Amino acid sequence: MDHHVIVFKPYPFKKGQKINIDGSKRSGDWEVVGLSDTKVTLQCPISKKQVIWDRFCYFVEDKNMKWPND
Repeated sequence: MDHHVIVFKPYPFKKGQKINIDGSKRSGDWEVVGLSDTKVTLQCPISKKQVIWDRFCYFVEDKNMKWPND
């Protein structure tokens, strides 16, 4: 029997990408500054704080917008 299924895939980050995360404890503007097979290193463009997280993001939308956001 077929069912409606939502499929998620990890986003293929590239170093230097400017991203905005919405609706999560990780919300905000970030720049991708490092990558490994399992981890992504992000840097806040304002505080310059870096965080290393398991790869987690899923592509939602590609658009032009102000970055970093006020």
